[in-house]
Amino acid sequence: MANKNTSHAAITDDNHKALWSGRFLEGPDAAAVEFETSIHVDERMALDDIHGSIAHATMLGDQGIISQKESKQIVTALKGIEKDLTRGSLQIDYSAEDIHSFIEATLTDRIGEAGKKLHTGRSRNDQIALDERLYLRRVIPNLQNQIITLVEALTAISEKHRHSLLTGYTHMQHAQPGTLSQHLNAWSFMLVRDWNRIEDALSRINKSPLGSGALQGSTLPLDRKKVADLLGFEGVTENSLDTVSDRDYCIEFTSAFSILQSHLSRMCEELVLWSTTEFAFVEMSEKWSTGSSIMPQKKNPDFAELIRGRTGKVYGDLINLLTMVKGLPLAYDRDLQEDKEPLFDALDTVTANLTVFTAMISSARWNKEKMAESCEGGFANATDLAEYLVRKGMPFRTAHGVAAKAVRLALDAGLTKIEDLCVEELEQCSPLIKDDVFDYLSPESCVENRKTTGAPSSESTLEQIKILKKFCSKNRK
Repeated sequence: MANKNTSHAAITDDNHKALWSGRFLEGPDAAAVEFETSIHVDERMALDDIHGSIAHATMLGDQGIISQKESKQIVTALKGIEKDLTRGSLQIDYSAEDIHSFIEATLTDRIGEAGKKLHTGRSRNDQIALDERLYLRRVIPNLQNQIITLVEALTAISEKHRHSLLTGYTHMQHAQPGTLSQHLNAWSFMLVRDWNRIEDALSRINKSPLGSGALQGSTLPLDRKKVADLLGFEGVTENSLDTVSDRDYCIEFTSAFSILQSHLSRMCEELVLWSTTEFAFVEMSEKWSTGSSIMPQKKNPDFAELIRGRTGKVYGDLINLLTMVKGLPLAYDRDLQEDKEPLFDALDTVTANLTVFTAMISSARWNKEKMAESCEGGFANATDLAEYLVRKGMPFRTAHGVAAKAVRLALDAGLTKIEDLCVEELEQCSPLIKDDVFDYLSPESCVENRKTTGAPSSESTLEQIKILKKFCSKNRK
């Protein structure tokens, strides 16, 4: 790539002048050009701009708006520019106002006057709307595959730990016994929703905006459907004014990225907590930990903390976009140029975070003994005692009170578990309680007796794993 510090002094060559410069007698100040240029941000859409331009030039030729000879000349030259950019023999000129200007100027340099006909029936307003859609359609599947890769990694761990006990918490207090498998499956289903949310957003950009012009279409006989077909869109946008004003898709994708990032942050919070000496459920690999500059013993989960910390960036990108369009009148306003940087930043951030999180979780080591110990004490089996009584015909609200009474009895006796009470003591709470109650109160029994769909029993978690595996195999792109 060329030096990004290239001067933006006004260029007198007609091919490289700003597309709008004809109305002005005086060229823009260099500082003004520097302020308004967007090529440093939109250069990543260079190939998408070329693909859209090839379709547009093809349509112009087919419609007789330009000659077939000119159309083919333009298309051939554009393919040459694409090839040169891809192999690195053509460098981006950062003195160009934007990527559209650079591509068109390069085209005109190569083929002369015919290159100036490419912009016929087109505005940068509908052109950027097209480029963004093409770019997102191209790169978003890579992000979705990263999500699937993470789900596969979590599922592989889950499958090994279907019998590894782990207390579930509510309000960060012991709630009910569960398993690591159940917990990691919960993470995976969060990610499945993220994948689906992004897929849903993709469906809404699958209409071609090209041909909307600046805001009111064109008097030329453009064939918008032809362009849409060439670019693989399912149709065209229905209203030209709405089309060039619309940045819902930027907001929608960034919203989806924000929710995905929130899920990664929640997972990282639990990893940070679980890796403490007090919990010691998990040990992060040394490859994904750092030390302290002053405390020699430290092994810090810095990468989990960094992912958690970067959530603010993604949320900020979403607020940036929402604020940008707040109160913005139709149609296109230059404010909309500022859509790309937050969109791309959010995409880049979650992409990097997914890569790191997947490697980090795949290399973590789980302490089954410490996780099992977390199920001891805390009366996490109190609900199981209540449901034991329900099986014997007691109304649940009554059974709830009996179980609470048993907890109180154990507390008063200085005990930490209901099962430390003898059956005679438990019978004081209800005569329905018999010796068989102890078959229901161990953490293993509490888990295995929960066989409802989505529950933590090994049978239920296996079904969840099957669903997750099927999802991954079906949806990898």
